[in-house]
Amino acid sequence: MVTFGHSWRQQRRFALQIGPVEDRVTEEGSYLVLEMLKSEGKPFDAQHAIQNAVSNIICSIVFGDRFDYDNKRFAYLLEILKENIFLSGSFVGQVFNLLPIIKHFPGPHQKIYQNAEELKAFIRAAVKTHRETLDPDSPRDFIDAYLLEIEKPKSNEDSTFHEDNMVMSVADLFLAGTDTTVTTIRWGLIFFTQNPDRCHEEIVQVLGYDRLPSMIDRDKLPYTYATVHEIQRSANIVPSGVIHETTQPTKLRGYDIPKGTEILTNLTAILTDKAHWKYPDTFNPENFLDDNGHFFKPESFLPFSLGPRVCLGEILAKTELFLFITYLLQRIRFSWPPGVKWPDMNGIVGIVRSPEPFDIICHSRGSKE
Repeated sequence: MVTFGHSWRQQRRFALQIGPVEDRVTEEGSYLVLEMLKSEGKPFDAQHAIQNAVSNIICSIVFGDRFDYDNKRFAYLLEILKENIFLSGSFVGQVFNLLPIIKHFPGPHQKIYQNAEELKAFIRAAVKTHRETLDPDSPRDFIDAYLLEIEKPKSNEDSTFHEDNMVMSVADLFLAGTDTTVTTIRWGLIFFTQNPDRCHEEIVQVLGYDRLPSMIDRDKLPYTYATVHEIQRSANIVPSGVIHETTQPTKLRGYDIPKGTEILTNLTAILTDKAHWKYPDTFNPENFLDDNGHFFKPESFLPFSLGPRVCLGEILAKTELFLFITYLLQRIRFSWPPGVKWPDMNGIVGIVRSPEPFDIICHSRGSKE
């Protein structure tokens, strides 16, 4: 947890300047569809393909390039990320977060520490290469921009831009910007098997089979846009939000909350409140449609939290979810393997609430359907 203050403000302001990503997401969507259709007609676990696609968006922002889905070094990096997110949500991970000093003692928590160090080493190697090939007049990506920012304020004692903070910022982008989006899309695949055609019909009516979706299509695709939001609401991937801390003494509904109190938000209660949702307990995109079929977003839709410390990756995640999901539904029909038991919809709860491992079947959609 990073303290709210000067360093946090500087780093967050800089990270928010990553620039437009729509073209990168659209390009990666094409690779993702091709990868998933390699297993057309056969049950397969789509997690690896989706994780590659979403991680490649961060890679293109940070490193200036994407990785092929069969790149061994990239696959190892993703395995480290996946393992650490799982371990961090376990009992061992919770103890490690509460008592960081235990990193000096043997035990299963050592794997979290080792993985974090390997991720940082991977990033430092990329920083070294970038520094050696940096052209100050033509920054290629986040790392180049950060290196130039480090050089700017060498006379400014208030600057928090240095290599250690850069490595942590990049690590944060990977950790916060991949697993949550991957998990949301994986929940979406399960929901798609229930009513796969209504979104597809709307998408084809507006885009046809060949035009790639863009963010300006949202208003023309109200049911699809509502479906994307309903996946987020129903998936509820961070049921307790992330830990925040009061920066001053606060009073809430008659209770005195001291400065420095750690706060968790019960997002489950908010996202399933019967007073605010037409269909709180079932997957139904009508939760985000008004009586005229137009999209609207209830105030209780807070999957990214709110306030000055709203999720750093909110804009990126919204872009990825809409474009990836729309493109997948345009080009692929998803079905459940015959005779296979439906997964437990309670999922696996750690830091992120993810679905149990599952296989799905993809069928290519085309104009000859």
